[in-house]
Amino acid sequence: MGYTAKAVQVVTIKNLYTHMKVSIGIDIGGTGTKFGIVSLEGKVLYQGAIPTQSEAKFEDFIKLLAKEIKKGLDPKKYELIGIGVGAPNANYYKGTIEHAPNLRWKGILPLANNLEDEFGVPVVITNDANAAAVGEMIFGGAKDMKDFIVITLGTGLGAGIVSNGKIVNGAHGFAGELGHTTVNYVGGRFCGCGKRGCLETYVSATGIKRTVYKLLADHNEESELRSVSFDELSAEMITKYALKGDFIAIKAFEYTGRILGTKLADTVVHSDPEAIFIFGGLSLAGDLIFDPTKEHMEKHLMPIFKGKIKIISSQLQNQSAPIIGASSLVIDKLKKDQEELLNS
Repeated sequence: MGYTAKAVQVVTIKNLYTHMKVSIGIDIGGTGTKFGIVSLEGKVLYQGAIPTQSEAKFEDFIKLLAKEIKKGLDPKKYELIGIGVGAPNANYYKGTIEHAPNLRWKGILPLANNLEDEFGVPVVITNDANAAAVGEMIFGGAKDMKDFIVITLGTGLGAGIVSNGKIVNGAHGFAGELGHTTVNYVGGRFCGCGKRGCLETYVSATGIKRTVYKLLADHNEESELRSVSFDELSAEMITKYALKGDFIAIKAFEYTGRILGTKLADTVVHSDPEAIFIFGGLSLAGDLIFDPTKEHMEKHLMPIFKGKIKIISSQLQNQSAPIIGASSLVIDKLKKDQEELLNS
């Protein structure tokens, strides 16, 4: 499972390392889509980005994406072995994006089939957090771990859960949608998924912006954020002002960390992870988000888990990390295919 119906023969890992083989990693976010050509050692050889919401039709978006990728895919230098994609509401089994709340295209989108038509290689897709988790396991801080969780904090909030060394995909391919667990059951914030009170409406780059404006309405303290419009406001700006001592910015991170930490305490009981890695733009705020998150997770943990679960910043925390994470899906899938072949 994982590849779509256009099957190809299994390529052994041994043979992969004898030539200049590469994979493509694609990270489709609510705002932008990053892509890159990646070596099997995790080195990004070529990369770029396009706006995710630029095309009215999904098919046109794929054509634009393929055009930009092919600019760096020199057939004289590289042999493409596969494509890995991290995307919201991605169905690992079917190769589709299904009813993604943060994308303009609605319904079921045949992502893997469209990319296979463009490149003629197998395509593995999963949600962006699962891609980050596989990347963390192959190239990052979870190399020696079998049980961990990766939380991605971007436009929304995603979670990739690894149990006994394997990504948890679930029966329908959508496991790990922690961002759509409920924080506020009565009068919670509206979410793009159609529910109210979802975690990602509070804990994400978008969520912390909403928190800032709620705090500005509730408090009289001076804040430089009062002169910033919602459209101009960003998580990076909130971080900058928090580091300068801005009352509202600091409170926004405290509030965000409290909610995240409390929900992580709930999440721990489901999989008993060794560590939780925090990944994505909002995590770059460092102690501003990590300190309250750790405090409130520890406060709400069951006694048997207290003092045992580490919260760690992702070791893939750079501009190329989502690309590396997505491309690692190809390596992971080929290894699994080889293991199945050897065991058959």
